[in-house]
Amino acid sequence: MQTASTNICERMCIKSIHDISLLLNIPQSTVSDIITKKKHLGTTATQPGSCRPHKMTERGQRMLKRTVHRSRQLSPESIAKDLQTSCGLQLSTTTVHKSFME
Repeated sequence: MQTASTNICERMCIKSIHDISLLLNIPQSTVSDIITKKKHLGTTATQPGSCRPHKMTERGQRMLKRTVHRSRQLSPESIAKDLQTSCGLQLSTTTVHKSFME
């Protein structure tokens, strides 16, 4: 028994990029990118990117500043670990250290 995706795949394998584009009503560049991705990576699944990490939320910034001002005797390393375990905030010691300067 063939699934719908297998049936479409078999029909697409003998078509040109232009024909596939018309059949699926998507741009030729998209079809080409998907074919290239499949050839090079063996999959069309989205790969993890190397994007810039998200900035800390406003709530996280307030929490960090409050903790730093209350715990000036603690090291930035211990403050970062405390915030990570208690609130789930992923902070570098550099970020905590910069908060001491403010």
